Amino acid sequence: MRILVAEDHAELGSDLKRGLEYCKYMVDLVTHGEDALSLGLSTPYDLIILDIMLPGMSGLEVCRLLRQQKRSMPILFLTALGEVEQRIQGLDYGADDYLAKPFSFRELEARVRALLRRASAEKTSVLRFLDLTLDTRTHEAWRGERLITLSHKEYVLLEYLMYHPRQVLSRNMIAEHVWDDEADRLSNVIEVYIRYLRNKLCAQGEPDVIHTIRGAGYQLREPEP
Repeated sequence: MRILVAEDHAELGSDLKRGLEYCKYMVDLVTHGEDALSLGLSTPYDLIILDIMLPGMSGLEVCRLLRQQKRSMPILFLTALGEVEQRIQGLDYGADDYLAKPFSFRELEARVRALLRRASAEKTSVLRFLDLTLDTRTHEAWRGERLITLSHKEYVLLEYLMYHPRQVLSRNMIAEHVWDDEADRLSNVIEVYIRYLRNKLCAQGEPDVIHTIRGAGYQLREPEP
């Protein structure tokens, strides 16, 4: 699970990152609102934790713009603004939860688990894109009526692509999600597994739906005309 933390208090931000990483989450930390928005739009985070009083752009505005762009990951506000009207405002902007400072890290951790459970339960067990079908319960994949046998890594890679159709996924994002490692050490491995997956998906002459975006990564989208 990958989490974005936007917190401009240096000590608290470092503590949150360290604590969440200890709980086995992958964590990116930023201190400015514009950076939070940019990463939130470009990276498929499982959860975003936003301080409201961020420099440059408030957490409220970041949340509003993410929802406006159809980003549906859970968003948790962390803020010293804890009055009822302020909490209502945060939720009306699209947040899923609200935790006022000061707070216990154990409570934060529990809220993170609850939000991730809720988001996971809302994901359908059967993913579909064009003539591709993937059953996340049985790990079976089909291209039309053809059953495709996938290795574990091929399955995880296809699942990641199908959860984010038409979104450009960078090598770094793929490396961290599929291998939990650095992209620089896995560049050739990623290319090899993309090729394996393409070969299996197109084994009977079907059009390719995994596109290489030069200098950016890979994208699951409609075949080239």
